[in-house]
Amino acid sequence: MTSMDGTRPKHLSLPNLLTYGRVAAVPVVAALLFWPLDDWARWSALCVFAIAAITDFFDGYLARAWSQQSSLGRMLDPIADKLLVAITLLMLVADEAITGINMWAAIIILSREILVSGLREFLAELRVSLPVTRVAKYKTTAQLLALGFLIAPPQGVSFINSEFIGLGLLWAAALLTLYTGYDYMRAGMKHVMDE
Repeated sequence: MTSMDGTRPKHLSLPNLLTYGRVAAVPVVAALLFWPLDDWARWSALCVFAIAAITDFFDGYLARAWSQQSSLGRMLDPIADKLLVAITLLMLVADEAITGINMWAAIIILSREILVSGLREFLAELRVSLPVTRVAKYKTTAQLLALGFLIAPPQGVSFINSEFIGLGLLWAAALLTLYTGYDYMRAGMKHVMDE
């Protein structure tokens, strides 16, 4: 579908289509992780998750490079990220890939995402934007890498202990999550106190 001048509407731009694809990948990853412990399902979940994670880089990059940024994309992109991370974390806890003390890393990540989302919603009413920081981008990358390693079957590749690497990255992501959460809350609370 194109407009009279031959261009696509913004909601059908390639960056937005990539974001829609990331949202659509979430139930697919969840369903594959819900499958009885089966290496085929885990590898398939990893493939879908990896493709979805890669779109996280390309949708923003292409939107900026092609001047196709839109309000819909700015709203939907962080939602797609949070859905992918949160649902995958929940499925990995249910599957016991994340257990014991390591569940605290998952709790830190989920708590921060909810707190920052609430803060952003409140600040939006005040017409205050809370831009994504470079460290927050590193945090998202660490989260996606950690989850990718944890989705892979633990003994999938003989010379790589994917569980050990995944849990290490999960704690690194949790520490970055704490730092960025504190950073956002500190920046946002100034506006809250002014109100």
